[in-house]
Amino acid sequence: MLRMKRAYEEPTAEDGTRVLVERLWPRGVSKERAKIDIWCKDVAPSAELRKWYSHDRSKWGEFRKRYLAELEGNGKVGSLKRMAEGRTVTLVFSTKDAEISGARVLLDLLAGDEDQVVL
Repeated sequence: MLRMKRAYEEPTAEDGTRVLVERLWPRGVSKERAKIDIWCKDVAPSAELRKWYSHDRSKWGEFRKRYLAELEGNGKVGSLKRMAEGRTVTLVFSTKDAEISGARVLLDLLAGDEDQVVL
């Protein structure tokens, strides 16, 4: 099962394996508090894309398209997909709006099946 959760929310046992999917560590969150099992920087949007997007809702569609293009052929995506087979994996992110985040794009790509997505 795939889930996603902000880094600023308390970790719980239901999170399963916690995977940070950001290039930068979340501000103000200690490693002890975050309880991140894997930091997967390689699946986060590139610095250039992140800066261009700047979480501007009007750019969401284009951001999603560009980010999916960046993820194409990324072997880490397949690794994350396999990891989620038969166990819970929570994608941890730091942005405020989950619905227009890179984590949302990644979760949709990994899930491929809406029934396995838990927010």
